[in-house]
Amino acid sequence: MEVDPARVGRWVEGFADRHGPHTTTVREYGLLLTADDGATAELYAPPGAPAGDDVAGFVAAAVASRRIGLLLARKGAVAVGVADGVDLVASKVDTRYVQGRTAAGGWSQQRFARRRDNQAKAAMGDAADLAVRLLLPEVTRLTAVVGGGDRRAVDTVLADRRLAPLVPLRAERLLDVPEPRHAVLVAAVTAARAVHIRLRDPEPG
Repeated sequence: MEVDPARVGRWVEGFADRHGPHTTTVREYGLLLTADDGATAELYAPPGAPAGDDVAGFVAAAVASRRIGLLLARKGAVAVGVADGVDLVASKVDTRYVQGRTAAGGWSQQRFARRRDNQAKAAMGDAADLAVRLLLPEVTRLTAVVGGGDRRAVDTVLADRRLAPLVPLRAERLLDVPEPRHAVLVAAVTAARAVHIRLRDPEPG
C-alpha cells in the first residue's frame, strides 16, 4: 500500500493497536516493524529520503521537502519534470506517433514492424533530449530520479550517454502510470513521495 508521508505516524499507531507492541529495525530500504503477534510491516523510504533510526526520524525525513526528477515514458509519450517538495516546478510533455501493431502477415508485417521500431526509437530520442534540457541542469540539486510507465522505455532513455550523471540518482521505484500527460506528471509527484508499506499478517496458529 502507498501512504502519504504525513499519515505514516498515525498508520504505525494503528499497527500497534491491532497487533500490540513492536520492535523497530533499520533496514536498507527503511524500517521493519515486528509486532509481538508476529505481524510485520516494511516501511520503504520514499526516493531521496534517508531511512532514519526510528519511526519519528523516518517520518521527518519522508515529509521533508526534496527536489526530485521525474521521467515518465510509455510508447511514444514522455513526461519529464522537476518537483520541489509537493510542487511540480518544471515540466515538459511530448507525444510522438508510434504505429500500433498490425495483423498483416509476410513482408507487410515486417515493414510495419520496422516502421514501428523506427518511430519508437525516434520517440525515445526526443525523450532523452527533454531529459537533457530539464534534468541535467538540476543534477547537483536532485536527491533522486524516479521513473514511471514502461520500464524498458525508461531504461532506453537513461541509456543515452548524455544522461549518465542521472543514472546514480535513479530510484528503484517505478511508478505505475498511464500514458504520460501533464495531469499524470502532477499526480506522479505525490506517488513518488509516498511511503510504500508491505504488511504481513501473523502466521495462523
